[in-house]
Amino acid sequence: MPLDRTPGDFGSRLREARERRGVTLRQIANATKISVSVLDALERNDISRLPGGIFGRAFVRSYAVEVGLDPEATIQDFMTAFPNDSVTVGHPTSARHEDHELFENERRRAGTFLSLMVISVPVAGVVVWIGTAGLRVRDTPPAATVVTATPAPAPQAVVAPTATAPASAIPAAVPSTAESAVPPPPDPAPAAAERARLMIVLSVKSPCWVSATVDGQKAIERLLQAGEQHTIDVQREMTLTAGDAAAISMTLNGAATKPLGKAGDVVTVRLTPNNFKELLQVR
Repeated sequence: MPLDRTPGDFGSRLREARERRGVTLRQIANATKISVSVLDALERNDISRLPGGIFGRAFVRSYAVEVGLDPEATIQDFMTAFPNDSVTVGHPTSARHEDHELFENERRRAGTFLSLMVISVPVAGVVVWIGTAGLRVRDTPPAATVVTATPAPAPQAVVAPTATAPASAIPAAVPSTAESAVPPPPDPAPAAAERARLMIVLSVKSPCWVSATVDGQKAIERLLQAGEQHTIDVQREMTLTAGDAAAISMTLNGAATKPLGKAGDVVTVRLTPNNFKELLQVR
């Protein structure tokens, strides 16, 4: 059934269709797992409670199905009433979001390259210094001159071969001692790679719409059921949108996070290896 195009705004037409169907907002909320407050805001044209883009249109589609409207026609009316999904200041257009995300990715790559340069230059200097120091030690003249500096009486000259024998062993030990005293330079690459990773575990307490974009790729976009758990490996960033903030919990690198919001709230968070500690619970 198409949306009735009687005079009135988009939200009013949705409410009229629901009342003709004889269903309540609570019944729709139970069927779609979208909170009553968000559905009520949709009927009042308060689109600020909806997430932007395809996720918000999924809410409209679910509502239309429950009140017997044509989902595709209802979404077209929604996009006509709120063109380009620019319904609030908090929800920019998809193109603008993609441009911003591309800029952020380029900026992060440049920052990572600069950080590697800052780390590698001192390490290279240490390696060169250790190499030249070891070369100087190996090029040092033998310490046999210490033995020749010790005066020996002429009658005891026959003892000289015995005295020079241990002296010949001394120079061989000097380079070995010098080389063992210099520790190998640390390799910062494994430690830097470990710091750059972010392991996220999502746990769903009750049915909830979830959308997750990981490192520029869509990872999740569907209704998750109670008890579902997802482990996500993040290299650069993850953008997470949840239809019910109280229905989902997370751990970041094994540490529990603070609650994402109140029951029924639609929440969007952006996580990176640099900012994830802001969400951790204070012990």
